Amino acid sequence: MRIVLATSNQGKVKEFQSWISEYEVVAYSDIMEPFEIDETGTTFKENALIKARAVYEKLDTKNDIVLSDDSGISVPLLGGAPGIYSARYAGVNANAKDNLHKLIAALKEKNVQRTPAFYTAAIALVCQKGEFCVHGWMHGEAIAEERGNNGFGYDPMFIPCGYNQTLGELNESVKKVFSHRARALELAYIVINSLK
Repeated sequence: MRIVLATSNQGKVKEFQSWISEYEVVAYSDIMEPFEIDETGTTFKENALIKARAVYEKLDTKNDIVLSDDSGISVPLLGGAPGIYSARYAGVNANAKDNLHKLIAALKEKNVQRTPAFYTAAIALVCQKGEFCVHGWMHGEAIAEERGNNGFGYDPMFIPCGYNQTLGELNESVKKVFSHRARALELAYIVINSLK
């Protein structure tokens, strides 16, 4: 059984390969021409399912499982922003640093140095046996500064509950244990094993 990831992001591919190591895990872009997928959902779950369905429909064989994730950070003080728009918070052509700096600026505008925040990960699985979606969360605080060079995205401004350092300062192995994606993957793994 092969797991096809609805991503061409090699960082994500490596991450998933290390978590689901006994299965063959490939990026969809390794087996077909990459194509644009319109994420028109209003929730992480909807967007994860949209991506997984789009790739599954184009597969030559329907024996594969397509796995897709949609994730982001939400800051209640900012009405839940950036939420599902985490990857394009600073605009369509913005990069991860642009998004990070925009969120830091938004906190400074509110005159706060730190505020509650949480990450959400929705992992969708689409296969012959149906569609499934699981979630994982990581709670903590967003701070109005950038600290550390580890991780990616908003990691340098997020301090998880129980820690004093940002995800940008913590060792990657620590994050792997309790991150939102790790928690969602634990549940996805149970679903994958039930689909054998």
